[in-house]
Amino acid sequence: MTPAQLSRTIRHTLPRVLPDDADAGSLCARVRVVVESPPRRGEGDYATGAAFQVAAACGRPAREVAEALAVRLVRDEDAVSVAEVVGGGFVNVTLTSAARIELVRTLAGSGPVDSDSVDRATVSAPAGPSTGLLAPLTPEPTDDPCRDIPRWAAVTGEDPAALAVRTERSSSLFRVQYAHARICSLLRNGRRLGLRPEPASAVPLGAAGARLLALLADRARITAPGPLARHLDAVAGAFAAFHDAGEPLPRGEQKPGAAHRGRLALAEATGAVLAGGLSQLGVTAPVHL
Repeated sequence: MTPAQLSRTIRHTLPRVLPDDADAGSLCARVRVVVESPPRRGEGDYATGAAFQVAAACGRPAREVAEALAVRLVRDEDAVSVAEVVGGGFVNVTLTSAARIELVRTLAGSGPVDSDSVDRATVSAPAGPSTGLLAPLTPEPTDDPCRDIPRWAAVTGEDPAALAVRTERSSSLFRVQYAHARICSLLRNGRRLGLRPEPASAVPLGAAGARLLALLADRARITAPGPLARHLDAVAGAFAAFHDAGEPLPRGEQKPGAAHRGRLALAEATGAVLAGGLSQLGVTAPVHL
């Protein structure tokens, strides 16, 4: 279940939350349901504050509306495992394992990162409107700092001189590009070990994996260049935390297993989202750095 799908589900569920209100349907139709990765208000894959809008329109307490919405989501939607009310009226939604697996599969299949092709080219594309979750990509030989840095600086407002210091500490652009290149390296090395990404093994995710997946799914609603660049930086940071929590490839004498295939699947999904976002900004997504 993507944020857009959950948004539609919530919109259809809200009128049933107000069964004694004759105008519930028209009232809820005017609500703008925003679903995003949870801010600092608790756990979950997604969060929405739609209950606040409904409560303001119908004169009910926001928490009352949120609690009724949470109950309905868990009871009526197979993809929802937990719906928790936090912060006075926000609803945090946790997906079932099956829904998370399908989300990883959808995200991984939406971009160009492919363990069979990452040795052959650097992935990039011209800037322009996206035709789907990710923009279509074409191969280029390498990254291009002389082109990439001014484009990134133009949308983020960062100092081009600082971005030219190509370290994870100094440059948000480098952090994002390095994360993509690192993922391509993981996929290459995994293939050499006979490891393929396997979304069905991607759960349980753990806290770091759940946070990363929520950010990946949230990418589709972010289209403005500045927020998109910042979001990609957040994804790169979340991927680093996910990698540190459980490496996608075995070490030393450790045998490859289902956990590694699942982590590679989430890495592949991350690479697809990073490549698509960089492409939309007209910046290269290098396979090697």
